[in-house]
Amino acid sequence: MKLKFLGTGTSQGVPVIGCTCEVCTSDNPKDKRFRSSVMINTEENRKILIDCGPDFRQQMLLNHENTVDITLITHEHNDHVIGLDDMRPLIFKSGKDMPIYCHHRVGNEIKNRFPYAFADVRYPGAPSFDLHEITNESFHVLDTDITPIEVAHYKISIFGYKFKNLAYITDASFISDTEKEKLKNLDVLILNCIRKFDPHPAHFILPDVIKLFDELKPEKLFLTHISHHLGLHDIEDKQLPDGMHLAYDGLEIEF
Repeated sequence: MKLKFLGTGTSQGVPVIGCTCEVCTSDNPKDKRFRSSVMINTEENRKILIDCGPDFRQQMLLNHENTVDITLITHEHNDHVIGLDDMRPLIFKSGKDMPIYCHHRVGNEIKNRFPYAFADVRYPGAPSFDLHEITNESFHVLDTDITPIEVAHYKISIFGYKFKNLAYITDASFISDTEKEKLKNLDVLILNCIRKFDPHPAHFILPDVIKLFDELKPEKLFLTHISHHLGLHDIEDKQLPDGMHLAYDGLEIEF
């Protein structure tokens, strides 16, 4: 299987509009970050998208992706769902509703934000979604076992996802001991890290991630959901502990 980072940035993306800091004005492509999303290629070369934010159209075009078989949503914040309308060409091409797997609460939010996709009498150009409610219990789809990882994002419960011995978690600020058991001794763990210093109420910062790296002991850990406050990629990546790396848009991981 393979994971590709379509985006590794926070809700504002990097560069941030109007910011002239060294990260936002960097010429290094690794410092340009779309909103966080990944594409999983299964063993059968089926495509699993995790999150569909406002950069979805550009992410698909730049990465020459033209298919999504199912979509997993971590939570309902705009930077993770607002691009769902841009799935219309894929839906029209396939002639089928787009399967979306998410928490019950998230499914209700998708219905509220895209009511035209669920109307009894639907406009011919509207998207169409097939919502599947999931819990933190494992499920099987596209010949792939998927285990949701329930984490806290400030005061709401959201999902990360585990495939084989890789787990992808974004927007977390707390992981319970029960869910940590699903994350121990992985080949690859991907965690959000919004900045180096100053605690954040809804996101891990670098000391939190280093502590989890020591506790969970993955072979490799990649940081995502990165803001311009974390620093320049080429400088900060070299300062991380062995086995830890900053992810960047376009990075691919075989697992």
